[in-house]
Amino acid sequence: MSIIELARPDIRALQPYSSARTEASGGSVLLNANESPWPAGEHALNRYPDPQPAELVARLAALYGVAPAQLLVGRGSDEAIDLLVRAFCRADRDAILICPPTFGMYAVSAAVQGAAVVEAPLRADFSLDVDALLERVTPAVKLVFVCTPNNPTGNLVPLAAVERLAAALAGRALVVVDEAYIEFAGVASAMTLLDRFDNLVVLRTLSKAHALAAARIGSLIAHADIVALLRRILPAYPLPSPCVDAALAALTPAALVATRARVAALAEARDRLAAILRRAPGVREVYPSVANFVLARCSAATTVYRRLLGAGVVVRDVSRHPALGDCLRVSAGSDTDHSALEAALIPHEVTS
Repeated sequence: MSIIELARPDIRALQPYSSARTEASGGSVLLNANESPWPAGEHALNRYPDPQPAELVARLAALYGVAPAQLLVGRGSDEAIDLLVRAFCRADRDAILICPPTFGMYAVSAAVQGAAVVEAPLRADFSLDVDALLERVTPAVKLVFVCTPNNPTGNLVPLAAVERLAAALAGRALVVVDEAYIEFAGVASAMTLLDRFDNLVVLRTLSKAHALAAARIGSLIAHADIVALLRRILPAYPLPSPCVDAALAALTPAALVATRARVAALAEARDRLAAILRRAPGVREVYPSVANFVLARCSAATTVYRRLLGAGVVVRDVSRHPALGDCLRVSAGSDTDHSALEAALIPHEVTS
């Protein structure tokens, strides 16, 4: 069967909106989009942008080692998650599967779509139990989300586990591998499996390692048929031109060299952060992480969170999740950031 048969029938039959920029391909006198013919200010932003800028798609495809037809660019990974859920899950009939504790937007997108959420919780050490996950897959499950390195725990899901899932769920469900933090881990991407599994989808972003969180540029990489299907429901003009320009600037050879140096520096900063947290009173455990953040279990996370906030240091309180009681997630920062964190966490002795 074609992998597209897993998608909603109404989406497969949908006649997509044809944007003015799509129609304008090859034209130079643009009178079809009700735009202003004159730019305002120094930046020429009077024309609508290309929905999928060819140069950006080509650069990202080259970066990730895939064909341009396998790549969709959107507003961060969040838009890709939303598109997948809307395209493959019918309200009140279909479901997604997640492995909590994990990134919260998977469940939020499902709730917005009216899709059910099936849970296959991680083990106590936050590792993925593939057998337990497969036991929970029902015919209603169309998307299985796997985050690696996992947010907020920071640990990897082995590539062999992803391979097992993709093989076991062939023709049954898509395996969506969220690799937002993989550059910090220094391991092979699940994209190496794309040629073997048409039910595999990989999410990447420029927000983390490439330091473009405000530009909101994410990539969905999958079988070309999946990409073509999702383009049917992509908003007409999802990528603002200044964001595209910022992404192109971040993908030049010189910028990529700087990115590699920044990734290495953040990995070292993460390890220094972990050492600070291990010395802090009230921190019971600091979990191993290969991302650009660290998960710490405290004696009283809410108290620690408020103390830090009072000192102007903002961390992420993730203790609302049952498996993360009294846990805080702390991002790796600059030396100045870490000094402020340390001063707020570790009281200095006062000598007379």
